[in-house]
Amino acid sequence: MATSEAYIPQTIAAQFRRQALRVWLVGLGVVLFWLALILAAPIAKADGLTQISDPLYHFFSYICHQIPSRTFFVAGEPFGVCSRCFGVYFGLVFGYAIYPLWRKVDEIEPIAKVWLFASCVPIAIDWALTIFSIWENTFLSRFATGLILGTACSTYIVPATVEITRNFTWKRRARQREL
Repeated sequence: MATSEAYIPQTIAAQFRRQALRVWLVGLGVVLFWLALILAAPIAKADGLTQISDPLYHFFSYICHQIPSRTFFVAGEPFGVCSRCFGVYFGLVFGYAIYPLWRKVDEIEPIAKVWLFASCVPIAIDWALTIFSIWENTFLSRFATGLILGTACSTYIVPATVEITRNFTWKRRARQREL
């Protein structure tokens, strides 16, 4: 049974929903932009725009090994990150895009953390099988395991960013009311 302390007036609930939708859209835009940067590096390099591609490759070198034999190519040039990292970032985009189809965007209660850890299992298996020379992972296995992790991560990032934004907004409004 809900207590009176848990009651949220309908006008505030509607504001929460609108704010959550904006936060989700901004987040989707950010992960799409990130994916576009990964793809911009090889496209710019293929077009001879090294003043664009070189800084992008350099930036991505801090977060990915960029080993060419483990990297997808477009227009004859490697992506800014390896296939597994690309899978993670593509998974973030995918997870963000489908999030409202299976869960309310303004729902801030996270799902059980066990699912986040479970999404790491395929990557661990893929990595371990290769390390112990049981099998050699492939572009597809690296991409797929990254995709699983990225999609799972987005299901935790969306409610977290919505809650953080909600807390900052309402604390700021409370301080303004006090003045």
